[in-house]
Order: sequence, then C-alpha cells, then structure tokens
Amino acid sequence: MTPKLALEFVLLAALWGSSFLFMRHAALAFGPVATAGLRVAVASVVLAPILVASGHWPTLRRHGARILFVGLLNAGIPFGLFAYALLSISTGLTAILNATVPLFGAVVAWLWLGDRPGRWRALGLALGFAGVALLSWDKASFKPGGTGWAVLACLGATVLYAIAASYTKKYLMGIPPLATATGSQFGATLGLLLPTLWTWPAQPVSADAWWAVVAAGVLCTALAYLLYFRLIEAAGPARTLTVTFLIPVFALGYGALLLGEAITPWMVGCGVVIMVGVALASGLLDPARLALSRQRHPATRP
Repeated sequence: MTPKLALEFVLLAALWGSSFLFMRHAALAFGPVATAGLRVAVASVVLAPILVASGHWPTLRRHGARILFVGLLNAGIPFGLFAYALLSISTGLTAILNATVPLFGAVVAWLWLGDRPGRWRALGLALGFAGVALLSWDKASFKPGGTGWAVLACLGATVLYAIAASYTKKYLMGIPPLATATGSQFGATLGLLLPTLWTWPAQPVSADAWWAVVAAGVLCTALAYLLYFRLIEAAGPARTLTVTFLIPVFALGYGALLLGEAITPWMVGCGVVIMVGVALASGLLDPARLALSRQRHPATRP
C-alpha cells in the first residue's frame, strides 16, 4: 500500500470512528430515529450529483427495488439502532461491538450462501463471540437503567449489516459500487421518512446537534463511502476490510478525549479477543496459509 493509500486508509478509520461521537451528540437532541433519518438524507443529497455525473443513474433505475431495499438493512435500521444504543453505552463500547460485523457476516454467509468456514475460521467465530460475551456479560442487564437493550441493539445492527452483505453478494453483484452506495442511502431515506417526521422533537434543536448530524451524513457516510470504494479498487477488498481493526481505536480515543469516557483494561482485553476472532473468521489471518507459504518459500539463513 502506497503512502497516499495508507493515509486514506487511516482517514477512513478516523471518519468511521468519529461517527459514534456525532451520532451520540445528535441522538440526544433529535432522538435515535430522526438522527438516522437525517444522516441518510444528508448522505443522499451529497451522493446524488456524484452518481449522476458518473453516469450510473440508469443502473440504479434498473436495479432500484433491490438496492433501495438493501438500504434499509445496510443503513437505515442499523443507524437507528446504533443511535439508540449510544444513549446508554459509551462510543468505544459501541465501536467494539460494531467490529463484530465480519463474525456475523461469516455466519450468515454459511447459513444462507453455503459458504462453510474452515477450521481456523470456525475457531475465529468461536473466539470472537466469546469476546463479545465476556465484554457484554456485566452490561446485559434489562432492568430499568440497565444497558442490555443497548448492547442488543448494537448486535442487531451488526446482524443486519451481515444480512445486507450476503444479500448484496447474491443479488447485486456486478453493479457499480457507487450506484449501490447511493441507492442504499435513497432507500434508507425513503424508509425512515415517515418515522423521522413522526418522532421529530417538539423542542427546537441546537445548532451543535444540527452540525453533528450533518457531519455524520457528509463525512462519516458520503465521504467515507467514496474513500471505501476507492480503497477497494486500489488496494483490494482484503486489505480494505482491515479498517475494522482501526475504527475502535479512534472511537475509544475520541470518547476518552472529548467525552471523558473510561477505557478499562477489561474493555481493551475483550476488544483484542474480538479482533483476533474477526481476523480469523474473515480470513485475514489464516495460519494454514501462512504455514504453507513458509514451506514453499523457506527463509534463507546466512
């Protein structure tokens, strides 16, 4: 990866890591549903002219129904669930739970697409879910004031991301990513339009909250999508997916510096366990392949 691509990679992780901070600030004023609705609406406004200029508008029209539907799974509902969770749990914890998307993605691909994981990927799934259980164990209280529902909301969002990934692989392969990305924001905006109007806050909202939701839509959604697809084309999907490991680092840092959130050794330790599980489950870390590579290309000794 060239220095320029490496810089874009870090910028993408920084943008997605900051999304939890912006959404938390916006959700406190707008509520979870309106925050999600405004985020995807802003992203739609930014991405629409880029889509038209790229010449992919006819493609979106041909595959509109499926692309609009996947927008609810991949943006609309998950954004609302994360906004709800951020009212109760820290941005860092939310980001770590968000990093489990590849774990659920592997399970959904196995059950739906028949993509059976090998032994190392299966070990990664077990390790990753064990890390989630350990991280969430003392927070899974559903009593008044507990954060169990917030944790479940995060995990529900990651399951929807995973379903959307397999749906895209099954029905939307070969479609230009910009058409899928923009169309999914359109679909999420349409799906959340009435719920957003229904839950609109009765009191005037501060300028800071408006700036937060605009930043989430422009920086963390529209710009982040463009960077993401550019990196996939330039560096390949396998390398680009490793951004998953950096996002919680930025989210934890933002939360600690700007919100005074505590970073506990237990949270960091469980996060490491989850990341190792993600690396194995997604195939980014494959001990069998590494061993085979060493056998074929033994290191020379002086």
